[in-house]
Amino acid sequence: MTRIFFTITGTNHHYGHEFFEPNMTVKLIKEPDNEIDKEAIKVELEGLGHVGYVANSPYTVAGESYSAGRLYDKIGDTAEGTVLYVLPKGVLCFVNEDNIVDYEDIDRQ
Repeated sequence: MTRIFFTITGTNHHYGHEFFEPNMTVKLIKEPDNEIDKEAIKVELEGLGHVGYVANSPYTVAGESYSAGRLYDKIGDTAEGTVLYVLPKGVLCFVNEDNIVDYEDIDRQ
């Protein structure tokens, strides 16, 4: 199956990104009431809480990552992802397979 990648951004507004490590599990939570971005997806870590957001700008999305807008309808209200790489300008992750709503949609894109 095709992996869906996403980038965590905004970590500098919380705890930074230095503590992220490959294989860490992150929780994705949709924020439909977010006044700045109706497609916002908050990222949390167990024990720390809110650590950033799924990138939703061409300036913050790394490589082949999905923006929050592209990812929004592919997951439920919450989902889990796994850290792949820690980069200077973000944390590259993928959505865990069992959290994808419809793989057929992804394969057609």
